[in-house]
Amino acid sequence: MSRLNSFIRRLEAQRACLDLAIALIEPVAGPVLELGLGNGRTYDHLRANLPNRAIFVFDRRIAAHPDCVPTPEFFIEGDVVATLERSATRLPGPAAMVHCDIGTGDRHANAALAETIAPLIDHLMAERGVVVSDQRMEAPGWQPVPLPEGVAEGRYNIRRVERGLE
Repeated sequence: MSRLNSFIRRLEAQRACLDLAIALIEPVAGPVLELGLGNGRTYDHLRANLPNRAIFVFDRRIAAHPDCVPTPEFFIEGDVVATLERSATRLPGPAAMVHCDIGTGDRHANAALAETIAPLIDHLMAERGVVVSDQRMEAPGWQPVPLPEGVAEGRYNIRRVERGLE
């Protein structure tokens, strides 16, 4: 498969998983967290599909298209580990959804970062909230959600917080 086709499949999987997560969190109160603004495409998608939700964006710096930049009160700048550790007081309540797009080209570094931030994300999550990620993440009480049709296992990941099932 060409790198272009792989990129297209990744974006199609990302959109399908985000759309499923948006539907799943409809009855769950709370903000949405976007970890990794990048060029702002997924933030823009979330903003368009969740117009009544507060969406907090975490990134080291803003490098997005000007039309896809959150307002300052919704942008949390800095290292994702440090900002997640201290963000609970800044959020209006537990998060209904977290979208985490933190992958680099380094599989081992990705896995280590996912393992580090999963408990930090868990601390911020609402019961029945959803974690959507390009990396596999686990925490006690997170249950896998079947991926949308056409999304290959491992291409993207969806977990639902169901601590009562432990």
